Amino acid sequence: MEALRLVLLFIHLVGFALLLGGGVATLLSGKIRISKPVLWGSIIQLVSGLGLAAPLRGGGDDEPDPVKLGVKLLVAILIFIMVFIPRKRDELNKGHFIGIITLTVVNAAVAVFWR
Repeated sequence: MEALRLVLLFIHLVGFALLLGGGVATLLSGKIRISKPVLWGSIIQLVSGLGLAAPLRGGGDDEPDPVKLGVKLLVAILIFIMVFIPRKRDELNKGHFIGIITLTVVNAAVAVFWR
C-alpha cells in the first residue's frame, strides 16, 4: 500500500510541475492561453489527489484532517474549472491566468503548512 501511495504522490508532483511550470512559462511567453501542460497538469492533480485521499479514510493517527482534504479538493476543482472552460480560447485575460497560478501555489501551501 505504501508503494502505491508513493507512486500516486510522484504522479501528483509531476502534475504540479506541469501546472505551475507550464503556467509560468505561458505567462512569460506573452501570449496567455491554456497550454497542454497546464490542462494536463490540472487533470493529473485532480485525479491523483483524489487517489491519494481515498485510501486514507480508514482511520488512524496520521490521517489528514478531512477539512484540509475538503479545502484542497475545492481549490483543485476551481483550478480545473478555470483551466478547462477557456481552454480553446486564443487568448486569456492576464488576471485569470495569474489566478490559476496563485490557486496552484495556495493548494501547495495548504498541503505543506496545514497540519
